[in-house]
Amino acid sequence: MVTNKNGISRKPVIYTPSWLLHYVKNASAFFMSYVNKIAVSTFAIFVSISLSAVIMSNNASAQEYDSENINEYVPNAKLVGKGMFSYYFWDVYTGELFASEGKYAGQPPFALRLTYQRDLEGKKIAERSIDEMKKQGDIAAEDADKWLSLMERIFPDVSEGDVITGIATKEGTSVFYVNGEKADEISDKTFTQRFFDIWLSDETSEPKFRKKLLGND
Repeated sequence: MVTNKNGISRKPVIYTPSWLLHYVKNASAFFMSYVNKIAVSTFAIFVSISLSAVIMSNNASAQEYDSENINEYVPNAKLVGKGMFSYYFWDVYTGELFASEGKYAGQPPFALRLTYQRDLEGKKIAERSIDEMKKQGDIAAEDADKWLSLMERIFPDVSEGDVITGIATKEGTSVFYVNGEKADEISDKTFTQRFFDIWLSDETSEPKFRKKLLGND
């Protein structure tokens, strides 16, 4: 308390400079903004980890079902080889080749499982497959159109973790599974040969990836 000359007591008045008030206000706003950013970042990391866990779980489930599907057509199927297919700087999918006792003899039955690492349109997958088939040799326009239509029907838009498995049966037909669910069966034996030649033929456009699938790398 402060007593004036008239003997009256009162609380002292404390004056805070305006510049200090402005500084404190801005500092408080900055601190709250920083705290909010940390909270948002932490939440984003949590969501990312949770999604990754879900993807890994779904991926594992799809591969578990695929193992059963593969063994239905490929007796005692075992891994021959595997590798990552990359396009420039981007990982596109992991490829795994399965054959009886893990020994690929260049003929059916065998299975090729692709686990995608990025988002791709099913239509683009089908179109790229036709382009790669044509690199193996000429294809009649009628067959190219028919096969493109078949693959556009089979291949969905894919995201990271999605699994597409193609099986060449001992009869020379092909069966396709998407995330463990049967997508279609193609009776055209020429299609089966040309499709799997994309990866397994001596004339493949990706010989290094072929070596990985064959377990030679």
